[in-house]
Amino acid sequence: MGIVNYMAKEVAKEIGNKSREFYEFVLPPVDMYLEDDSLIAVIDLPGFDKKDIRLTLNKNILSITAEKHESRTENPVYKQRPRVIDKKIPLPVQVKDDDVISAKLVQGVLTVRIPIVKNGKQISIE
Repeated sequence: MGIVNYMAKEVAKEIGNKSREFYEFVLPPVDMYLEDDSLIAVIDLPGFDKKDIRLTLNKNILSITAEKHESRTENPVYKQRPRVIDKKIPLPVQVKDDDVISAKLVQGVLTVRIPIVKNGKQISIE
């Protein structure tokens, strides 16, 4: 039965690796809201510390890079949580280049406030 247990353990590791790779590709979930003259992006990054996260904004592309440095590596049985996140998010609005962008991480939820340019003219309907 030793070989069966070994094979089951190896299959479980491989499933864990593939599912983690999938989550690293699709994560993090992002919600966006318009609020006054800002776009608010709410990004779930559970398990990542502030020092592990890097945000950049280039034109209207918000880049989120995060990497965990795990200390527990001995004998993992199943690992699914992502260690690395690298996501580029095209913003649906024009960003003000000269204004301050703020970000806050609270309990694994990153909230980014991005000032936007309001284009267009209000049209009244008769």
